[in-house]
Amino acid sequence: MIKKIFICALLCCSFLTAQADEGMWLPSLIGSRIKDMRSKGFKLTAEDIYSVNKASLKDAVVQFGGGCTGEFLSGEGLLLTNHHCGYGSIQRLSSVEHDYLTYGYWAMSKAEELPVPGLTVSLLVKMEDVTDRLAKGEKAEDIIAEAKKGEGYRASIEQMYYGNQQFLFVYQTYRDVRLVGTPPSSIGKFGGDTDNWVWPRHTGDFSIFRVYADADNNPAEYSKDNKPYQPKRHFTVSTKGVDEGDFTMIYGFPGNTQEYVISDAVDYVANVSDPMKIALRTQRLDIISAAQAESAEVRIAYAAVHANIANAWKKWQGEVLGLNRLRTAEKKRAYEADFASWAASKPEYANLLDEMHKAYEAVIPGYYMRELFTESVATINAYSYARSLYNAVLAAEKEGKTYDVEKAHQNFLKSYNQGIDQAIARRMVDEFCQRVAPESMPADLKAQIAYYGGAEKYVDAMFRSSRLLGTDPITASDVKGDALVNFVRIFNNIANDTRNYAYRNLSNVPQVEQWYRTYMRALREWDKNRAFYPDANFTLRVAYGQVAGYEYADAEYHHPVSTIDGIMAKDDPNVYDYNIPQVLRDIYAAKDYGRWGQQIYGKKSVPVCFLATNHTSGGNSGSPVINGKGELIGINFDRTWRSTMSDMEFDPTICRNISVDIRYVLFVIDRIGGASYLFNEMTLK
Repeated sequence: MIKKIFICALLCCSFLTAQADEGMWLPSLIGSRIKDMRSKGFKLTAEDIYSVNKASLKDAVVQFGGGCTGEFLSGEGLLLTNHHCGYGSIQRLSSVEHDYLTYGYWAMSKAEELPVPGLTVSLLVKMEDVTDRLAKGEKAEDIIAEAKKGEGYRASIEQMYYGNQQFLFVYQTYRDVRLVGTPPSSIGKFGGDTDNWVWPRHTGDFSIFRVYADADNNPAEYSKDNKPYQPKRHFTVSTKGVDEGDFTMIYGFPGNTQEYVISDAVDYVANVSDPMKIALRTQRLDIISAAQAESAEVRIAYAAVHANIANAWKKWQGEVLGLNRLRTAEKKRAYEADFASWAASKPEYANLLDEMHKAYEAVIPGYYMRELFTESVATINAYSYARSLYNAVLAAEKEGKTYDVEKAHQNFLKSYNQGIDQAIARRMVDEFCQRVAPESMPADLKAQIAYYGGAEKYVDAMFRSSRLLGTDPITASDVKGDALVNFVRIFNNIANDTRNYAYRNLSNVPQVEQWYRTYMRALREWDKNRAFYPDANFTLRVAYGQVAGYEYADAEYHHPVSTIDGIMAKDDPNVYDYNIPQVLRDIYAAKDYGRWGQQIYGKKSVPVCFLATNHTSGGNSGSPVINGKGELIGINFDRTWRSTMSDMEFDPTICRNISVDIRYVLFVIDRIGGASYLFNEMTLK
């Protein structure tokens, strides 16, 4: 009985109402939250946040590169985002001779800005609830086609509340984006994987780009004749700083949350999926890190790869820790029991949970197989290359054409590191074999491993015999009979299944998801005191909260602002993650902070990062952090490690997002980059 009462108490804290600062709200519907926002210090109106008819804050926010957020700093298309969001672009522009990752880059005029091929930014034109239009018989494809009319426009209809509401999103995509400035990685990535997802943080995680357009301010391919894009709105930059309790708002594109899933999904994430992915990524990271330590060229070539692997790897570790600490699965089961009691007398809902449990049981084996394959075999570069080459040959032959296999072959070899890839392949194939269910083990793979006497010996033999990895010219016939292509064929069924059913989460598998539309409708009917917000799905959202520290452990309070003093405390020339530029050491030694020096915790310093209670997720990287007046005070880039479970359960006592203080950004631009001329086009206040 005591246990039951305790669980009920937990439920009251976690599920019955949206907690303070919990939620990722649709901007077009933000009017319903304005009263609460004002109580925390917001001074503007709902129309200031989102408007179709006039310039609003939404016009200053962009989707950067498809997976991050960025914000305009000037009327000349100057764009701010995270260093880690621009990392891949900076890497592509870098070489051993021009190592912008290590040393940074600062254009001293628009003529020196570096075009980034393939990089795009997208601006939201409008969002519209089209639920009723679809219910009345309009076709989604017709609505989308009409919305796409215009230069550079794209549109999609996205599901909210598992399809109970459907919104049209219309974007305009700009394709000429150029690098303006980036700090050295020793600032932009300070702390590296060691500090990732933890507090205190001292990372200057920012980079600066500029968006260009044609003479009419419309999207255009790169041209020297293009002009800086003129946004409808850009952010005023506040240099006044932050204090604990100050209002904060984040405007961005969070990618993926699962706030309303049942206990089956939580159990799968915490006990099956995350542990498997953590283990496989640990092995890949170990191999890459060892190679990077031996070669500067490898370090640069694999920098973005390593960062991408490590980011989710560490996040999942925190997620497992948080879900177990909060006993999320247990609380979900208690919540479901209460729901089932209410639903028992309602024929449309009475058996709903039973059907959902059965659906999960049916799809988990197949979903696990897709995740296992994606995290193991699919990460082998040689596998991806051979699969792509083989499919291209078959497609060309089907059309009566000839595919230039030798050109593709030589292009692949230019950047291929066989030593690293083969080492990864040996481990990943072996791990796949150990972790796959016996009944799902491909028969041909089992036979090959038996023939060669083990998975790693099989991989070594395959890499030795493959002509696709050699320097001699190859033909379409060579491709079809190659050992790597035979390896590809072994996994064809699994790969095709993975490609065709690449769902965001387990709960998005159709056999499961079909029940969630009814479940969400039932929850909103039953749990009337709960403030429901739609799960994140890379559409534009507003999250708001306050600057706040937190109690990390008993008698251990973490203050919400970090300073340059913390950088110096970590500084170590012998540790890559903590080896800062000498100029920063010199500035600190002289306490020569200029206008950027502040009184913080009773002494003069420079602010670096700060904590707030905003509900964020992947995709919020680079999001503007805004004060109550709508001014830019920081750039969101991370969560604390114990916050990563907020994709499934938000805990207001400990969930904190981490942002780089805009004053540190300005300090680095000025004192490290020597690019203070950029301030001339900003609105500083």
